[in-house]
Amino acid sequence: MTHIDQAPIDGDYQAALANGLRPIRDVARITGVNPVTLRAWERRYGLIVPQRTAKGHRLYNEQQISQIQTILMWINRGVSVSQVKGLLDTGAPALAVAGAQWADSQWAHKCQQLLEAISALAERRIDDIFNSELAVYPPQVLCKQLLLPLLVELEQRWHGQFGACLEQVFFHSWLRSKLGARLYHNNRQNMGDPLLMVNCSDLPMAPGLWLSAWLASSAESRVEVFDWPVPLAELGMAIEHIQPCAVLLYSTQPLNLSQLPTLLQGHDITLLITGPTVTIHQAQLLELLSQHSNLAIALDPISAMQVLTDRRLLEEA
Repeated sequence: MTHIDQAPIDGDYQAALANGLRPIRDVARITGVNPVTLRAWERRYGLIVPQRTAKGHRLYNEQQISQIQTILMWINRGVSVSQVKGLLDTGAPALAVAGAQWADSQWAHKCQQLLEAISALAERRIDDIFNSELAVYPPQVLCKQLLLPLLVELEQRWHGQFGACLEQVFFHSWLRSKLGARLYHNNRQNMGDPLLMVNCSDLPMAPGLWLSAWLASSAESRVEVFDWPVPLAELGMAIEHIQPCAVLLYSTQPLNLSQLPTLLQGHDITLLITGPTVTIHQAQLLELLSQHSNLAIALDPISAMQVLTDRRLLEEA
């Protein structure tokens, strides 16, 4: 059965499109906020109430699209979505609220909840917290404001702590399982050439790799993940078979960069290197960047998505 917001064909819908209104799927592509989140904002908080056709299809005007982008601006400054409506209603300027204060009171509290659940190895509690936030925040916001700061806190906590290995395996396993399930579901709907993402670290379950894959998948790209190192000499074979639109190599450790020129010259696709290895090889990579236009680098999943967007390999977020 087709969802009510996906393929409307009634006459007033067509007339609305002719008058410049946009369906929810188009709005999701423009703003990067998925339809599920837009509906949750509307139902829970009365944010961005669209027009409806006789058959119930949601239609948004340009002012509402601009408001969605303003909401994202507030959220990126650390403001809780439950507080945004009041700011919009009063017309408060962006600089009127101290983003750091909101971040301390909102995202830091959510991060602490997750840290406590991870410490208790409480999988269901982690699920509940994550699902609750995902219902009202876009993936890019959750990654930037919650998951990346959470990983920093965990890495600091795991350094030399008794039981850290158990906790690390537990959380990384949960993260891969959770995001992997979303990739599988999205890949059955997303079309086009895939993005190939390869973990070049010794240890599997690299969080930065899975966060990158999740963000790309949420931007309606098909994603293939190799969660184990592939020798660069054999990567060309994978490219020949999979025919990806781009390859992302994620590593937390040094890479053998001597094989990169051959790979770059042999395949006319973007090769994006990301993770801590970018800092390790900064000088060498900058030199290679000047020689190969199809090479790119990014430090983290957020900047990796920006590189792919700039190269028109992702929908504009």
